[in-house]
Amino acid sequence: MAAISAICLLLPNCGRSETPAPPTAAVAPTGQKYELKLYHLHTGESLDVVYRIGDTYIPAAMDKLNHFLRDHRTQDQSHYDPKEFDLLHSLMARLGKNGSVIDVVCGYRTPWSNNFLRTRGGTASPAVTGVAKNSQHMQAKAIDIRVPGVTTSKLRDVALSLHDGGVGYYPVSQFVHVDVGPVRQWTFAGRDSD
Repeated sequence: MAAISAICLLLPNCGRSETPAPPTAAVAPTGQKYELKLYHLHTGESLDVVYRIGDTYIPAAMDKLNHFLRDHRTQDQSHYDPKEFDLLHSLMARLGKNGSVIDVVCGYRTPWSNNFLRTRGGTASPAVTGVAKNSQHMQAKAIDIRVPGVTTSKLRDVALSLHDGGVGYYPVSQFVHVDVGPVRQWTFAGRDSD
């Protein structure tokens, strides 16, 4: 018997159950849930998504946001900078509107769409159209928004108070541009584009 036990020590599974160990469960992220509720004014689509838990961005949610914010003219998608979503979340928290819907006027723009908007007035001047040649929209770092029940001037003021990127105020078309590019601000009071 001792000889069998000695041989058993040399074999990897000798004397042990052949039942495989249970698979380890994926560790779910923990912490605060970051949720956005969006409505796209051009596509009529709505999205309610938890995009981050604690410090972990959720890949499937990021994919949904990238699709939702696609260029509505060409249907092309990009990969949004997650800081843009954090900016929207912080903005809604500062407004006391967590859980409220954000109306999206414009998300990602392809270079073609951006040029189309710049030249709609027959000129390539942002002074006429309000569209920058190198817009943060083309880098998937900007969204033009409205928040129902909040004036655009208040939305602008709260966005400026965050000091988190660019804030453009478009009072004629009643929207605010928020991006995660350099901190700057502007007002466009002419004929607005989206």
